[in-house]
Amino acid sequence: FSLIFIYVSLKSISIMKKSIFIIIICLFCNLSFAQNTWVIDPSHSAVEFEVSHLTVSSVSGYFTSFNGTVTTEKKNDFEGATVTANIQVASITTNNLERDKHLKEDDFFNAKAFPEIKFKSTAFKKYEDGSYSLSGILTIRDVSKPIDLDIDFGGIVSIENMKRAGFTAKGSINRFDYGLKWDDALDSGGLIVGEKVDIILKVEAVKQ
Repeated sequence: FSLIFIYVSLKSISIMKKSIFIIIICLFCNLSFAQNTWVIDPSHSAVEFEVSHLTVSSVSGYFTSFNGTVTTEKKNDFEGATVTANIQVASITTNNLERDKHLKEDDFFNAKAFPEIKFKSTAFKKYEDGSYSLSGILTIRDVSKPIDLDIDFGGIVSIENMKRAGFTAKGSINRFDYGLKWDDALDSGGLIVGEKVDIILKVEAVKQ
């Protein structure tokens, strides 16, 4: 009788272990399927900026090397999504080699000491008109500060068995807040390079 009891007990434990294992696998699968990851396609995206020059015009520039992901639990909706992005400072260009060299120096980005600009979202909100707003922490040099971006959602399209989503995001920062400290001024008193920098992001993301 004792041997039968021990056998039944061991068998019950074995069944319990199997059941727990199956539950864990199911939970893992559910979590995996709940996450939808979209990867930014750099060949169809752009990271641009614009800043005033001599108080009467503006200069535009962009970064050519960057990456990012958008993770959401909703299939075709980005409300509550998490966004992370990294930009390589050395890829900055304004179509002027001398100016680009200056931008990579310590007066501005100091690309050697701080090679990446980083962004991590804190909120992704959807409005009734279908547009979104994105809030997050932007890190330039060794300074991290909150930033808000208005997003125009272009929609989702399926092509060649892949889903692609399009966004245009706009916002602005004060460059002095991030240690981009060059402040040469005109005789009239205005800054040669303005303190406000407008940011324009044109993003196409591919669902994985």
